[in-house]
Amino acid sequence: MSSSNVSNSSASKITLPPLSLYIHVPWCVRKCPYCDFNSHEFKGKSAEETIPEAEYVQALLDDLETDLAYVQGREIQTIFIGGGTPSLLSVEAYKNLLAGLQKKVSFVKDIEITMEANPGTFEAEKFAGYRKLGINRLSIGVQSFADHQLKHLGRIHNGQQAVTAIRMAKEAGFDNFNIDLMHGLPDQSQAQALADIQQAIDLGPTHLSWYQLTIEPNTEFFKRPPVLPEDETLWDIQEAGQALLAQHGFVQYEVSAYAQAGKKAMHNLNYWQFGDYLGIGAGAHGKVTDLVNPPESLTASPVFRTWKTRAPKDFLHAATEAGKQQGKCFLAGKESIQNEDLGLEFLMNALRLQEGFDLNLFEQRTGYPLDTISKGITAAIEKELLIQDGSQIKTSARGSLFLNEILGLFM
Repeated sequence: MSSSNVSNSSASKITLPPLSLYIHVPWCVRKCPYCDFNSHEFKGKSAEETIPEAEYVQALLDDLETDLAYVQGREIQTIFIGGGTPSLLSVEAYKNLLAGLQKKVSFVKDIEITMEANPGTFEAEKFAGYRKLGINRLSIGVQSFADHQLKHLGRIHNGQQAVTAIRMAKEAGFDNFNIDLMHGLPDQSQAQALADIQQAIDLGPTHLSWYQLTIEPNTEFFKRPPVLPEDETLWDIQEAGQALLAQHGFVQYEVSAYAQAGKKAMHNLNYWQFGDYLGIGAGAHGKVTDLVNPPESLTASPVFRTWKTRAPKDFLHAATEAGKQQGKCFLAGKESIQNEDLGLEFLMNALRLQEGFDLNLFEQRTGYPLDTISKGITAAIEKELLIQDGSQIKTSARGSLFLNEILGLFM
């Protein structure tokens, strides 16, 4: 969106969106060679001995306290606990965390609370305890059921342990859970990729995150890239995998997300629909709309990105008396999305969804009238990249492959 199409007064018409909470737990047993997340290996014989659970829980609650001004009377719709490996923390730690959170913010009655978990036996043994606390959705990081691929990926579990962990999750009462799977793994054939999907389906998940392995900067794979399948094989895997998932009732609703009916990840939907989310914990990111204290600049919108202190030791230090006296804080940065970028940011997110977005939602989230994007929509429809059905805008089958080209029409 060009600056000539937007104004500060338009952005002031934004409607407060739903509010979610992201909680980051930065520790893991071993850093995977493909991982570019803010995760740190704990040192020692066990997580209990080396992870400062009580201190970190208190720091999380203190961090949330500094963000309370962004709540603006809203209830928390969803919580996602990511990492790292959040399931390394004890049931007692989460009991204290959830109790502390509810003293500071209100949860909706049917709140979705998701925790990322790894298939190791140590973590799986805690599943029943997590479920009793009200954590009602798991996202289990399997990646593959093939032992040789798990070895390539630096995972610490094997295929059978993954199967066992998923069964333990179901026995613990988790009737809503996601399995994370990768494809396009080193020397992976189409048959091997489909075998992973079928194994996952047989275990009865309600949701699958199925995405291609990509080589990211600042990872071990970036320094020493593995040999990945050729593009033609990757395309064949993509088409065959999507067909298999659809055959078993998994509807693709986002670029790499597939769900059974009524089981879309509500937390992720809030991301893609340009909702707000507080981010607490080491390195956590947030997106917030501040209608109480908007920026003074005429070029800046009241929608902000926030990010927290990245290193766990620095984050923990900010919660101590010594840290406070030294002026340390949890917030590492805060930046307003510029008015001219607000519409484009919305589109970058909303067009990831297969169902697209309602034009009314664009106005509510950005505060801008539809004429600011009407030319781009018309051009994309003419190029058969977008489809309009009443007030609903979504990508065509071709358009879903060329999101960057679509976004270029709005610049």
